[in-house]
Amino acid sequence: MGFFKKVFGSKSQSSGLPQETPVVRTMHTLASAMLTEPFGEINYWELPDGGKRVRAYILMEHPIEGMQTGVAVDGSASMQKPFGRVLQGQASERDVELYRRRGLVKFIDRDGRRYKVWSQEALDELLARGVFRYMDNIVEPQVQEMADYLSKFDADGGTTVIYWATGDGREIQFAGDLTGAECHSTSFPGPQKFGNGTHLLPAIKYFVERFTEPPWGLYIFITDGVLDDLNEVKRYCVGLAREIAGGKRNPLKFVLIGVGDECDERQMEALDDLETGTDVDLWDHKIAREMKQLSEIFAEAVSASVVIAPGMGVVKDAQGNMVKDYRDTGLPALLWFDLSSEGAGSFSLDVGGQVVTQAL
Repeated sequence: MGFFKKVFGSKSQSSGLPQETPVVRTMHTLASAMLTEPFGEINYWELPDGGKRVRAYILMEHPIEGMQTGVAVDGSASMQKPFGRVLQGQASERDVELYRRRGLVKFIDRDGRRYKVWSQEALDELLARGVFRYMDNIVEPQVQEMADYLSKFDADGGTTVIYWATGDGREIQFAGDLTGAECHSTSFPGPQKFGNGTHLLPAIKYFVERFTEPPWGLYIFITDGVLDDLNEVKRYCVGLAREIAGGKRNPLKFVLIGVGDECDERQMEALDDLETGTDVDLWDHKIAREMKQLSEIFAEAVSASVVIAPGMGVVKDAQGNMVKDYRDTGLPALLWFDLSSEGAGSFSLDVGGQVVTQAL
């Protein structure tokens, strides 16, 4: 059982506390490997006096009434292998010669190497004989699990799944509006046409423009590579954040999940730390191999208005000085507090006598 699970339970209530605004705009995010349970994410700002202003998210599954959810899966060419669309196996010299005589295999020379190009007829025969086989689709079970998980929090009891970065790299392929029961019975073989670029903005716009009415939206974007349109995404998201801050549209949260070894975490961090000139924090990012549980996608999907431990919660700095007392208002899921320069190396959270210390 988690550190505070007995204390927090599963219900929450409103605290009425306002969200606090950092006075310095250069935000730092603590590495996932440094986080101590129950924290899902911690951001901090260096203050002029050498102290830190800290924003700490307590990890919890936080269903929001009327929430809309979605999963967008990278459909660019580099995803063919994880989708199991790459062949493996080795034809014998005898097979190669027989198919050459039938005109079903050709040879091309490129970059000093000779490659075999099999016709579809030859591939079908070799696949039927078991000489060739497709690699395992390792993406499908992950998408099924993610979609099923999100459907439990969706107001409609289902979640929307799309492929993005298909075709010319800017196209979207709809995969389905799926209930939880349908998620595990639906096949996800990859898009019909893998893309020759990786453009994220069309996928963002798909959810933003399709779902305008829900009071809250949580959308997951899975990618294995480098984004080709990072600057365009930044500009669009700055404008979107200002619309949300101005009450022109309902709140949204985007989570970018990197898979494999080729994803560019610097780009992911650039979105996570995007400064919009507002208090709206649109983006969070995760590295799939570092995630311990699916509930981590809710790491930033909480607010200071949600109380998870009524009548409890004391924050102390590294020197043991109390910096925040939540016992009157109740401990919220989102904590804001300042640490002095002398006590900024860590902080501790005491909830009903259970204490956890978090290094910074």
